[in-house]
Amino acid sequence: MEFILASFNENKAREISRIAAPLRAVSLSSLGVKLDFDAVENGSTYEENAFKKAAAAAEHVSGIIAADDSGLEVEALGGAPGLISARYGGSGLTDEQRCLRLLEEMRDIPDHARAARFVCVVAVIFPDGSRRVFTGEQRGVITRELRGSLGFGYDPVLFIPELGRTVAELDSDTKNRVSHRAIAFSKFREFLLEKN
Repeated sequence: MEFILASFNENKAREISRIAAPLRAVSLSSLGVKLDFDAVENGSTYEENAFKKAAAAAEHVSGIIAADDSGLEVEALGGAPGLISARYGGSGLTDEQRCLRLLEEMRDIPDHARAARFVCVVAVIFPDGSRRVFTGEQRGVITRELRGSLGFGYDPVLFIPELGRTVAELDSDTKNRVSHRAIAFSKFREFLLEKN
């Protein structure tokens, strides 16, 4: 069974297909949709932003359409960067620069107060217009330095105590089992398989 991922990123579609197997994620670019629309992520929640992406895709394609929005929430920063995780520190920064900015901002935060979590919300629009939301989170603590090179975004600064590694130190099989995105898309997979 296939579903449409409201993304033009083929790598993301492949990763989500591995997570959601036996379901298969199909990217917008593989369906021939041109890069002529962009959902403005100005919602006040991850759910709003994810539905904006799914709804924008639904204007161009039909089927089961899934979109996700995610972010890093740091308790000591009142949940920041949160919804603006991808734009934290301003536009034009690399992932590494955003991570370094976060570490600098947390320089004086003691080890016992560095709890954080990745959050992922998957919003799904079905052909009949019905909607569902699936969520996942991955808890950890913010490191004091970048660790690992296997991930992206804030993966090098979120340490998972139970695994003894940062997310950027996890192999893809492990990450595809325990990440916030894996948890959310696994819930979506289970829902679809039970429904059909």
